[in-house]
Amino acid sequence: MALILSTDSVPPRDRLAYWHEAVWKTFVPLDVTAPDAPADRPFCGSVITDRLGQLQISTVDADRERVRRSPSLIAESGQELMLLGLQARGTGVVVQDGRTALLHPGEFALYDTTRPYTLDFPDRFVTVVFQMPRHTLGLPDAELRRITGITIGPRQGLAALVVPFLSKLAAEVGTCRPEVGEMLARNVTDLLTTTVTEYLGQDARRTDAAQETLLLRIRAFIDARLADPALSAEEIAAAHHISLRHLQRLFQADGTTVAGWIRGRRLEECRRALGRPRRSRPTVAAVAQQWGFVSPAHFSRAFRAAYDMSPREWQALAEETAFLPPRPLPD
Repeated sequence: MALILSTDSVPPRDRLAYWHEAVWKTFVPLDVTAPDAPADRPFCGSVITDRLGQLQISTVDADRERVRRSPSLIAESGQELMLLGLQARGTGVVVQDGRTALLHPGEFALYDTTRPYTLDFPDRFVTVVFQMPRHTLGLPDAELRRITGITIGPRQGLAALVVPFLSKLAAEVGTCRPEVGEMLARNVTDLLTTTVTEYLGQDARRTDAAQETLLLRIRAFIDARLADPALSAEEIAAAHHISLRHLQRLFQADGTTVAGWIRGRRLEECRRALGRPRRSRPTVAAVAQQWGFVSPAHFSRAFRAAYDMSPREWQALAEETAFLPPRPLPD
């Protein structure tokens, strides 16, 4: 359900103070002023906010204003967010990292809450702000710093697809079911990451370091939950705020699949447990259950497919030899 904050019912003398608080609550701590505001006309503004998973979408319709995020305000609230401001009416100016983006309707710019920035709207305006955690973009800090304060318009590559998609999403956000909203939020971040990568003139390989770091975190997450038979690709993707398709691509690039990696790691742990000395060795059924195999029969079939022998045959062999190198595991 959308949250609506408006100055309409606020006494004229209190409107700017109310608006300052409304903007502060909607986004992050900010200093909001209305420079050269007409003395005979009270400030007017409204902001409508809705959420799709990790994505917050806010439509701001207000009189001329200046918004500033200073180092002291950053210290007060160090939320690590990336914001995309899509100009819908009027003009806007985004200043960050020594760059200035002049925005006309249909153009957008990115800005980062971890560093100072200024937003200027010289006349009545409407802007749609998409707010997301920085890490959902999956890009290193050095790349995020290169994209802030730059005008990106609908005539620039993938931005031609991004702008109408974001505009339609903002208009229909209130009609999305929660499960659809989660999926759309992931699609937004995936599409935005691709657009940023394209704009910076990078080949996909330029993001290898970031993707490898993400893959290492995902593998550690899987290892910590191997014993859970309900562990799924959907849970893993949601825990790392990426789409299921993105997750599958990460493992495909590594020559495997998510399910294949989970199965392989479980089998490795089972093989290790079954190879212990007889006096401390658990039963085959107990080992299978301990490492997430619901069915002993399924475990035995998977073990034989991986190692060309049954779990009991491996136990017997472990009595005779200290080490038997396993075959590579199939996906």
